[in-house]
Amino acid sequence: MKFIELTLKNHMIVHGFDARNKEIMEEVEVKEASKKLVAIDRILSVSKKYVLTKYTQDRIIYWEYQESYDEIKGILSKYL
Repeated sequence: MKFIELTLKNHMIVHGFDARNKEIMEEVEVKEASKKLVAIDRILSVSKKYVLTKYTQDRIIYWEYQESYDEIKGILSKYL
């Protein structure tokens, strides 16, 4: 399994969907960003604000990151 190091902060966990098919979200705010190793095969997408990752029990997490979009794109392109 391959990992990349990212500086992550606030995140939103999607726990599933309600009866109206609306996402059940938990917003988590932290005081300080921290470095985390993220498994590349868990990354679903990257936007200018979030890295979307798979999580346990079919949940997903939207992570705010501090690197630039181009930095992350460059790091991930090395593994394609």
